[in-house]
Amino acid sequence: MTDVRRVETEYRTRCRRLPRATWPARELLTTFETELTELTELSLEPGTGGVLVVRVGEEVGWDRREQGFPEPTAVKRAVRDRVAPGKTLGHSEK
Repeated sequence: MTDVRRVETEYRTRCRRLPRATWPARELLTTFETELTELTELSLEPGTGGVLVVRVGEEVGWDRREQGFPEPTAVKRAVRDRVAPGKTLGHSEK
């Protein structure tokens, strides 16, 4: 069984998407910094084929091919809904 507290961002290396992959990770680390038991691991996974996918455990939380490039709040909501459903995102939810 996969730990849903693990978040992986797969990004395309040839399109130089590393900056677009690292900012969601940074946002998630900031958002969940006091909930150490809720989010235990963030990883960046180099990929190919125009990919930018954020996974929570094995479940896709965001896929650029289907949903476009994500806004920070959308990624935080997708992760929060799977990791810590009761958590408020503060001003991001307005």
